[in-house]
Amino acid sequence: MTAVQIIPLVILVVMFVAATKWPLNIGVMGLVASFGVGYFMLGMSDRQILEAFPATIVLTIIGVTYFFSMAQRNGTIDLIVKGCVRMVRGKMLLLPWVFFLIAAALTSLGTFSPAAIALLAPAAIGFAYESRIHPVVMGAFIVNGAHAGGFSPLSVAGVLVHDIALRNGFPISQAGLFLASFALNLLLSVLTIALFALLGRLRDGAGVRGQDIDTATGRPHGEQVLTLALIAGMLVCTLGFHMPIGFVALSAGLLLAFINVREHRSFIGGISWSTVLMVAGMITYVSLLQHVGVIDTLAGEALALGAPLLIALILCYVIGVGSAFASSTALLTAFIPLAGPLLATSSLSPSGTIAALAVAATVVDVSPFSTDGALVVANARDDDRPRVYKQLMFYAGGVVLVAPALAWALLVPTGVM
Repeated sequence: MTAVQIIPLVILVVMFVAATKWPLNIGVMGLVASFGVGYFMLGMSDRQILEAFPATIVLTIIGVTYFFSMAQRNGTIDLIVKGCVRMVRGKMLLLPWVFFLIAAALTSLGTFSPAAIALLAPAAIGFAYESRIHPVVMGAFIVNGAHAGGFSPLSVAGVLVHDIALRNGFPISQAGLFLASFALNLLLSVLTIALFALLGRLRDGAGVRGQDIDTATGRPHGEQVLTLALIAGMLVCTLGFHMPIGFVALSAGLLLAFINVREHRSFIGGISWSTVLMVAGMITYVSLLQHVGVIDTLAGEALALGAPLLIALILCYVIGVGSAFASSTALLTAFIPLAGPLLATSSLSPSGTIAALAVAATVVDVSPFSTDGALVVANARDDDRPRVYKQLMFYAGGVVLVAPALAWALLVPTGVM
């Protein structure tokens, strides 16, 4: 590798280390690094540096987080959760599955997985204590559910992975990606139940009963009815007429804003600006790495191993281990381009390989070092938080060991996609 390739690569590694050690947005670092490398090393203009700026993805993130921040604030999400929980009718062991499906539904409609978990975790962990279900089991089900729906054609992550794959010359099946993610997260949840039942920890005798949680649901008021209708309309527009989800969500959000003009400023604050920066910065910087040939060089060295299946397995483990400590979205933007030359020179299925990488990058977010896992720990009872943290860390270690290999084994050699 030349110096022009080595220096940007070293900067990328430093960015990941810094973002893991300190609460710094890696996207901001990516934009600054893009300017530094592009302007001072390569002599590029600002227009050239920003040619790969992902405007479509940014608009999607802004639109869906804008709309669902309103749905959360006007009580529509809470209404849906309580209505679903009431359907259990005392069958407490069904509660984890209820929250799995609610989380999957929220993220499949466009809610970011951390946002969905933040919405559901207080009620879910509270119900876990009340019904004496192990809080780690409940937390794992919320996280798995969020990622089960997290790669739908309407979701930010689904659009992100599809667009990155398309930019790199290997279109993938959006429906296949969604179904693969859902099936593997469902399987992981079944294995989780089996593991905790085998260990005798499915019902948590150590848990302390919490206060009764109100599940009463009144009739939805006018704004909630409109929100539910808009969600249905978004599904029709995006799935039936293939309209861009970003514009559709913004339009739906604007209709809600007219109903509640006084709180519009708080709705704007609900947009996930940190994610906008992270995705925009990382994609812009990785595109710069591609421009100077870093991705092709690294992929060429990986291909020298001579075994495409082995390379795919290594990529799954590297992205899985990395995601347990860093942003899975950021790692996906960096690793999917690496798979391009591998897919171009082998018979591996693009959809299956990319789906395996996507699943390996996200299922490990149950780690307490990630945002999703941290939200589970944060919602545990104060006196039980150290126990939940410790047991969730051990559980996440098992997921890191098993899940990447499971995703690879089911999706890459089989050619099912």
